[in-house]
Amino acid sequence: MIIKSNISKCGNAKAIRIPNSMLEALNWSENDKIELRIEDGEIKAKKIIEIKKRKNIKELFADHEEEYECEIIEWGDPVGKEIW
Repeated sequence: MIIKSNISKCGNAKAIRIPNSMLEALNWSENDKIELRIEDGEIKAKKIIEIKKRKNIKELFADHEEEYECEIIEWGDPVGKEIW
């Protein structure tokens, strides 16, 4: 896909408009972070995929101050081929 665009002023920087059709083809959205680099006299752009660190159980409940009381729920007798 080749599309022509202009470089325009945006505050103290410059901006290049990317048409929606091109963003959709790349699966890019507004506010996505991209990496720009100069390679062989061309500007190349690559979407940055951030991997979010999953919190462990201590981090998830760090702000929780109440004591947890476990509630036992009686589910009744097995209905099918459950093994308890």
